[in-house]
Amino acid sequence: MELSVVDLSRLQFAMTALYHFLFVPLTIGLSILLATMETVYVMTGREVWKRMVKFWGTLFGINFVLGVATGLTMEFQFGMNWAYFSQYVGDVFGAPLAIEGLTAFFMEATFVGLFFFGWDKLTKRQHLAATWAVAIGTNFSALWILIANGWMQHPIGAMFNPDTMRMEVTSFYDVLFNPVAQAKFVHTVSAGYVTAALFVLGISCWYLLKNRHIAIAKRSIAVASAFGFASALSVVVLGDESGYEANLNQQMKLATIEAMWETEPAPAAFNVIAVPDMERRENLFAIEVPYVMGLIATRSLTTEIPGIKELVEASKDRIRQGAIAWDALQKIRANPKDVDPNVRETFAQNQHTLGYAYLLLPFTDNPLTATNEQIDAAAWSAVPNVWPMFYAFRIMVACGFFFILLTAVFFYYSSAGKLDYLREKRRWVLHVAVWAIPLPWIACEMGWFVAEYGRQPWIIEGMLPTSAAVSSLSVIEVLITLAAFVALYTVLLVIEVTLMLRAIRKGPEDGQQPDSPHAMPVSRAYPIAAE
Repeated sequence: MELSVVDLSRLQFAMTALYHFLFVPLTIGLSILLATMETVYVMTGREVWKRMVKFWGTLFGINFVLGVATGLTMEFQFGMNWAYFSQYVGDVFGAPLAIEGLTAFFMEATFVGLFFFGWDKLTKRQHLAATWAVAIGTNFSALWILIANGWMQHPIGAMFNPDTMRMEVTSFYDVLFNPVAQAKFVHTVSAGYVTAALFVLGISCWYLLKNRHIAIAKRSIAVASAFGFASALSVVVLGDESGYEANLNQQMKLATIEAMWETEPAPAAFNVIAVPDMERRENLFAIEVPYVMGLIATRSLTTEIPGIKELVEASKDRIRQGAIAWDALQKIRANPKDVDPNVRETFAQNQHTLGYAYLLLPFTDNPLTATNEQIDAAAWSAVPNVWPMFYAFRIMVACGFFFILLTAVFFYYSSAGKLDYLREKRRWVLHVAVWAIPLPWIACEMGWFVAEYGRQPWIIEGMLPTSAAVSSLSVIEVLITLAAFVALYTVLLVIEVTLMLRAIRKGPEDGQQPDSPHAMPVSRAYPIAAE
């Protein structure tokens, strides 16, 4: 298959975004856990809590630095690979990204410095205030990025100007309080909390298995299990809100996630397992649970969820209407100072469908003269590949329910003071927690895949196709930068893993040695501990 500039640019941004998000959820979640642990230290004065904060803070610092470094390249790509997109959304993205930059590089960086170097220079309460400032700054830094991303999913509060060919903000309030952005923010942040909780829980269980740093490990499990259990429950609830918003604003994404080809009587069934066939445009096999999808997506028993085929038919009508808007736009651009008022009126009446006309450009140079076959092809090009969407979503959901179960088990044993029972009688439970460490990252990446791949072929939902947003680059130029990013990020990944494993092997600086001379050698336990 011959790759185009669009394909390679998407691949490059997807690679850098997915890699960057390896660091984001852990940074978000660990910042809150650190602030919580230090609050306990200030309230109790017990040094063991201070050692906990310093140890987990070291891992936070490694992750934070590499997260910032990998995030910078993503913003540079807007101008490098997505020139027209940058021009198109500059007025909308300017404020959120500027505020995010101020939050990340001024507030976060300042207080992170105080966190690491202020232990002997600040009072307990002053240092605690700095730690909470890091946590608040880290979380709100994510808010502004997700406001920008949420606007791409549900573009409100802005109007397209045909004279400048840009979106211009009409209501910053609507951009800021976009319901999709707010739902994404709380869902993403909660997922970060789960990621950090499972990270702390798994490493602490490894210490229990190795009979090392028992006091710190038990306390860390107590905090992580409680925090993780509450966060895992909230992820499910907030994920439901995201699904509801998708039904309101991104119906094609929702229909694709559910492999729902036909519109079903309300309330629609939920496909637990299915074998979607894009060529036949049907499911070869499916196991359904009646009513569940309708209740989740519509919160009612009477509201229908449109199927893929019905949405495609609706897209054909929008494409035809969009072609009228496209033709009027060409006339405005040809003579912007002396254009017929009727042309502007025609454009104003149809501009909400302009983006659909751009779907025709890969099939014809003039959308106004497109054939029915070309319109049909353009409409079906707006359907993401169902199979990866269907199963990525279910992997994410399955992980979410597993996290609830795992954190609930540890919350029970920790609250009941029975962690020693796990060490002696149920060591396999500790092993499960260790091996579960990567799962939150898998769930997070699957979530972002569903969110972003499910929006295709739109870079801005219903307004600007991805194919119309790229820079004027050659395939070779994009391949060179893609190869450079892959090489650079591979080096950074090796550095990250090496530093993390070294810090985990060393453990908290409490001078404690393994309690049992019969403890398993470190090199035989887990890959995380290999010398």
